Amino acid sequence: MATPTIPVRSILQPHPNPSKALFFVRGLLLLLLEKSVEAEKSVIAKDAKGRMEKTIETVRQNFNSVRTGRANPAMLDKIEVEYYGSPVSLKSVAQISTPDASSLLVQPYDKSSLKAIEKAIVGSDLGMTPNNDGEVIRLTLPQLTSERKKELLKVVAKQAEEGKVALRNIRRDALKACEKLEKEKKLSEDIVKDLSSDLQKLTEEYMKKIDAVYKQKEKFIIFGICHSRSEMSDSLPYQVVVVMVCV
Repeated sequence: MATPTIPVRSILQPHPNPSKALFFVRGLLLLLLEKSVEAEKSVIAKDAKGRMEKTIETVRQNFNSVRTGRANPAMLDKIEVEYYGSPVSLKSVAQISTPDASSLLVQPYDKSSLKAIEKAIVGSDLGMTPNNDGEVIRLTLPQLTSERKKELLKVVAKQAEEGKVALRNIRRDALKACEKLEKEKKLSEDIVKDLSSDLQKLTEEYMKKIDAVYKQKEKFIIFGICHSRSEMSDSLPYQVVVVMVCV
């Protein structure tokens, strides 16, 4: 079937209804502009949300590295070992397990790295003395004292605040991007205001997420309870130390 052709003359000829043609062109331009604006807004919002999600994950990882009296392999996440002249993460050169609630077992993939692993643990701020038997390293978590708990509470409070500062910085960067587009006439003042409001709501949403994981960690330090049972301590005063065993 032959493709229909449009005579060149018909294209060059004036439109029989110029005002209608102009209305159509304007409508098309407005549609394209609207799509462009939505695309710009989407990029800014998506980037901000992605960075905020990473911030929450970083806060969680930092909390996990804080010793709370219950063994958790994540406590050793920040330890770096000198391995063949290069610093590497402990978990990349050894398998870390929890034989029971109060101990960690570090089994190196290469036994020649045992001394380096032991040195790295001793030099960390974990406050644990490694027991190296030539095959594996055992770590026993001492019972947390009241003073140590106070120190840990300060640590996690600082980590939570650092997370919130990071969220505010992400919001600030997103607003700067909006203002730049406004100056370039790519976004209107009203759209920037709407986007600013959306970013504020997003920031508040992630602030609440940080508060939630912080309160959870706080209870875990004070009462020594599992995350899944943290709500059980709501009615207990902070002065009372309660130890609950998770099953």
